[in-house]
Formats: sequence, C-alpha cells, structure tokens
Amino acid sequence: MNLSHEEEDYNLSLSKFESMLKTNKVFFFDSEEFEDIILHYLDMGKTNLAKKALKLGLEQHPKSSGLKLVQVEMLIYEDKLDIAEKLLNELFALEPTNEEIYIQKANIYSKRDNHQKAVECLQEALKYTEDYADVYNLMGMEYLFMDNLEKAKENFIKCLEEDIEDQSALYNVVYCFEFLDQNKEAIEYLKTYIDRNPYSEIAWHQKGRLYYGIKDYPNAVRSFEYATYIDENFIGAFMERGKALERLKEYEEAIESYKRTLELDDPTSYALLRIGKCYEKIGNKTQAIHFYNLTVHEDPLLDKGWIAITDFYVREKNFQKALFYVNKALAIDNLNRAYWKRYASINQAIGMYEEAEFGYRKCIEYGDDNLDTWLFLADVLQYLGEFDTAIKDLSEAATIFLNEYEIEYRLAGLYFLISDENKGLFHLTNALNHNYNNRFLLEELFPVVWSKTKVQNLIKKMNI
Repeated sequence: MNLSHEEEDYNLSLSKFESMLKTNKVFFFDSEEFEDIILHYLDMGKTNLAKKALKLGLEQHPKSSGLKLVQVEMLIYEDKLDIAEKLLNELFALEPTNEEIYIQKANIYSKRDNHQKAVECLQEALKYTEDYADVYNLMGMEYLFMDNLEKAKENFIKCLEEDIEDQSALYNVVYCFEFLDQNKEAIEYLKTYIDRNPYSEIAWHQKGRLYYGIKDYPNAVRSFEYATYIDENFIGAFMERGKALERLKEYEEAIESYKRTLELDDPTSYALLRIGKCYEKIGNKTQAIHFYNLTVHEDPLLDKGWIAITDFYVREKNFQKALFYVNKALAIDNLNRAYWKRYASINQAIGMYEEAEFGYRKCIEYGDDNLDTWLFLADVLQYLGEFDTAIKDLSEAATIFLNEYEIEYRLAGLYFLISDENKGLFHLTNALNHNYNNRFLLEELFPVVWSKTKVQNLIKKMNI
C-alpha cells in the first residue's frame, strides 16, 4: 500500500521522536509535528508519552498557541479545569478570533454541566471556524446532554450538510429521530441523505433498522441488502437481514443470511440460535437440534440456548430431555418466571406434581400475572389431594382476577369435595352467572361433583 507524503512525514516524525526517547538525544520538531505526536499518543491512551512530547514541545516552542491549546485539552481531560481556564484566558487575550479557544471553553463548561454556556461558546466558534461540521457536531452533543433532542437533531443535520461522511453525526441524527418517535420522518431524511451519498452502507443499514421498527419488513430486507452490496463484510447488515426475513417467513433465505455472518467472523451464539429456529420452522429437526447444540457449545451461559432445546423437546413430547435442559437454563437464571413455568408444565406432563406445584409457586413469586398459572397450580393441588390449599390459592386469585368463571367453577368443585355444599353452591351460582355455556368445565374437572343432584338441579334452574 502506498502512503501519502503526509502519512510518510507523520510516521517519520513518530519514529524520530521515539528514537529520541530511547537515545536521550534531543531532536528538533516544528510545533505542528509536536501537536500530531501528542494527539497520536492521546488517541492511543498513552498519556505519559503525550505529556513527555508536550513538555519537549513547549521547551522548543514556548510561544506556540497550538501546543498550549493541546495542553489545555490535556488539562481538561485530567479535570484540571481551573488551570485550563486560566491558560485559555491568557490565549484569548492574544488570539480572540481563534475558534479552538471557544471550543475548549465549551469543553470546560460541558465538564461543569453548564451545557447552555457550552453552546454559546460553540456559537461564537462558528464565527471564526472553517470546520463547521466539527462545531455543529459538538453543539449537537451539548443539546443531547440537555435532552433537547430537536435542537440536537437540527445540529447533527447541519453537520452532515457540511461533512456528509461524518458517521457519528449520522448515527446521532437517527438516534434523535428514534428517541422522538419519528421513525417515518427518519426514513424520509435518510432517503434524501442516500440521494446525496448513495454508497453509505451505514445509511442503508440504519434505514433498514427503521423499516424493521415500523414492521415494513420487505423494505427492511431491501435496505439491508443494499448495505451488504456496498460492504460485503457488513456482519450487522447480514444479521438484521436475517431477522427481517424471519418475520416474512422466508426461513431458508434467513438461514443463508445468518450463515454469512458465520463465514465473516467467529460464530455468535445469537446467529446459531436463529439458524436453529429457522430450521425448526421449515421442519428440518435434525439441523435444528444440531444448531441449538452448537449454540450452547459456543456460549454455555446463554440461557436462551438451553430454553430453545427445552422447547424443541417439549414439542417432540420428550419431556425427560426437556426437563434436563430447562434445569440447565434455571441454573443460569433462576429468577426467570417463564423458565419456572416451563419447569412446572414439564413436570406436570410427566406426573411429577409436587415439583410442578413448586414451579408454579416460583412463577407467582417472581411476578407471573397470568390467570392460567394460578389455575394450573390449583389443578396440581387438586390432583395431590390438597383441596384446602387449592381453595386458599384460588381465593387469593379471585381477588386479583375478578369474576373469572374458571376460578368460580374450580372453587365450586373443591368446596363440594370437602363437603361444604353451601359454599359449593354459592360459587357454582357465580360461575353459571358469569359463563353458563362453559358449565361443562365442572364435569371435566370434577365428574363426581357434576353428577350430584343438587348440582344438576341448580344448573337446570339457572338455565331458565
């Protein structure tokens, strides 16, 4: 690769400086060379070397305003704001039209959380700068700090009008549109941006994301495809394209898109998991379980991988294997009520009712607010002969889910089972009033109670 003349000079300066440090010889550099060397080390996180370069630079060029401004930048970075401000005031007295002074003043105000004053300094900088894009970008960031998303968006757009290749501003303007819930407006903006810069893979990718957000999956797929045409190694675009294709039920194409990400980089558990789910959707169970196993091999701590295998075996009605894998998921996240519900329903399916009861109670403990969880718990308790406990739990559920016929039919049946006919008839009356058509639920759950004369008489009476 051929380096430009400037790049060669830059690399030569760095080599010369590092050679000087090793040999203790003193070489001369012009002030701009020192600025480049210092900023290089700051970008690399090598602050000690940056300080050495600054010290030598100021020794050789004690009146260089450029080096003093770099010194200010380092002082601000180290939170030595008062010293930085004093030095800036001295520089301002000498060079009142130097835009960098206003920018560094804005940095100090920003560090002190006075973002409005920072904006005022940046507005002054606009009068003297030739790099409008940088100043608009900084103003956009200050407005973000103030949660003024409209103003932030406006300034990021101005930045892109000055420098269409500024990727951080592009990401930020999309962020502002999204935060303001202006997805459709964001898409329109990106259309105009792409008209000016059609080979921006970032713009196409962001456009795809926005289409995905409003559930326009065909346009999302097309946008992600354009991003991959421009950059054939754009892993994120291939991944997002796969997600959009899944939404369109184009599972085979989605698999191809996900597999492309595996070719471009080390496999990710997310991509492997999605491939497995796509294979299962098209009925290729062998490949589905293969990729689920690859998922948990790649990331053994990914609970969603273990749950995918659990659900696979539940659908296959292989509950013993499903139980093994749901326990793997619970070992990673034992506060997840959805996992406990799987654990409970699997145990219920294989007749492990005490374990099922434990699982349903864990669901409720961790915030499950679904009626069916309470009903499953009651049914398990009924099977275990724990009628009083079932009544207690259903009575609690009745205070949460008002006038639910499924609760009332169960309470009616349970009270009859413990020979409290008055309460049984009371709850049966409630159940029939709420939903007479579903009266056969009582027959299904409590056939002995259903056959009682008093029960049949009440049902006939309520049908009048």
